[in-house]
Amino acid sequence: MRCSDAERTRQFYEDFLGLPLVHTLVIDQTKTGRTTKTLHIFFQLDDGSHLAFFEAPDLPFEFKQQHDFDLHTALEVDIDTMKTKLKKAKSLGIETRGISDHRFIHSAYFRDPDGYIIELSVKQENHDQALKRDNNEAREKLNSWQAHKMNTNQL
Repeated sequence: MRCSDAERTRQFYEDFLGLPLVHTLVIDQTKTGRTTKTLHIFFQLDDGSHLAFFEAPDLPFEFKQQHDFDLHTALEVDIDTMKTKLKKAKSLGIETRGISDHRFIHSAYFRDPDGYIIELSVKQENHDQALKRDNNEAREKLNSWQAHKMNTNQL
């Protein structure tokens, strides 16, 4: 993802969320040969994967407030972590929403400095059963959604 200021992004993801900054890469030239001055930063998740951001001041990019439905990243946490982050976010003036009950997870939402939404989710007891492919009729619901769109000319 793009970020407008790598340090502000670091403060949110490392200081607030607790994801360690584990690597930075200064990019002077793209793979297509274009000269640039871009910083690529990596924050590590507990499973060893990463969230990565680019600060690229030489490339135009419009940062705008996103609706939760437009773009968000969900991260699994335990309930104590969620409650701690909610309290901390409110004390820091970070935009926060939740806790929302989605019937298989509870979610809290935070807006990072560039408007991206980070969802912290806690599994409920029925989580694994709810997401079991054979139980949730996901394909049938998608097919029904598509058929409804076709019938109402929403495509």
